[in-house]
Amino acid sequence: MASTAAIELKSGLVNDYAAKFKAATALVVVDYRGLSVEQVTELRRSLRAEGVEFKVLKNNISRRAMAEAGYEGLASEFVGPTAIAYSNDDVVAPARILYTFAKANEALELKAGFIEGEIATHEQVMELATLPNRDGLLSMLLSVLQAPMRNMAYALSQIAEQLDSGVEAAPAEEVANEEAPVVEEATE
Repeated sequence: MASTAAIELKSGLVNDYAAKFKAATALVVVDYRGLSVEQVTELRRSLRAEGVEFKVLKNNISRRAMAEAGYEGLASEFVGPTAIAYSNDDVVAPARILYTFAKANEALELKAGFIEGEIATHEQVMELATLPNRDGLLSMLLSVLQAPMRNMAYALSQIAEQLDSGVEAAPAEEVANEEAPVVEEATE
């Protein structure tokens, strides 16, 4: 009887985590062998602050949950002390936080993962980790969108200055072709 209950419990865990993994936008599998309890606690705190879940499951349960979620290609990554970090909101956060933590704690090793439903190799996870977070990317986009308006405002101010000083104004196309001073936006 006890073994039937254990099988049902494990089956329920597999189903629960398979649903969570399917809903995630990004997931990273890591080897945490060699990290102290304090380091793992610090890592969990960093991940939780950005809405990233960090789970340590038995490898057999992880493999079965990944297979049920449609990520059979990750089954080979579940060897040794393995943990999973996943996010439902920010695609970059799990990889970025783990990468930053791994630079300071060499015992943490990023293995592989998936990004928006596609299995990602170690190299792809590392590329993703070097991207700025969502707010940083939005800031960069906003800066690009503001550049034409900033250049137009600069050109008009140069024409107004020349008119005020009594100097004959340069043709508008010359002023518009001048390089406006670039104002760097702060990114994380």
